[in-house]
Amino acid sequence: MQLSLQGIIPIPLREKVNTYSSGIWKNSLQLNKGEYVFVQAPSGTGKTTLIHILYGLRKDYDGEAKWGTHVLRATDNEVLATLRTNNISVIFQDMRLFPELTAWENIEIKRKLTNTISEQQASEWLDRLGLKDKKNSMGKTLSYGEQQRVAIVRALLQPFEWLLMDEPFSHLDNANTDKAIALISEVVKTRNAGMILADLDDNNFFPYTQKIIL
Repeated sequence: MQLSLQGIIPIPLREKVNTYSSGIWKNSLQLNKGEYVFVQAPSGTGKTTLIHILYGLRKDYDGEAKWGTHVLRATDNEVLATLRTNNISVIFQDMRLFPELTAWENIEIKRKLTNTISEQQASEWLDRLGLKDKKNSMGKTLSYGEQQRVAIVRALLQPFEWLLMDEPFSHLDNANTDKAIALISEVVKTRNAGMILADLDDNNFFPYTQKIIL
């Protein structure tokens, strides 16, 4: 599924966007399934806004964002839900775990809804990211780094053609970042999927096919 962006300008950032040259805002861009795209986004340029637009959470922009034949701003909630279930997964910067549920319950809700990954596989993924002893801990008691690792596993539990990531390793040390990169790489490759990773600083976490300055 191809991603097409045509002249996107977030309305709250319109005045700022018009003062500099961006590789995404105001431009025409097409990204094909299987591409690994890094978006470097200096503070205040709309990194999270971009991820939210691509996931269909924001409609306050000029221009057009389209997944395949689906124009996001004109896509109804039922179709958008299907896209999010089958085609687009996301790792949010703010994790969005259910605080009153355990780490494992946060995983199980998504796993049972998507019915793609076995209970054993999901458990093994948590173990790989160092969360074996945290499965029964409440979401609100987990550290930011632990929450981020749960959110990473949760995003990988569903089918997807594209994985969107907003600063996915911002709360992880080098060792845990390496573990998360290895798991994400393995799953994305298995799915023949593409990824879009947005972050503040340049990095080489993955073998990117494109690097774009937001």
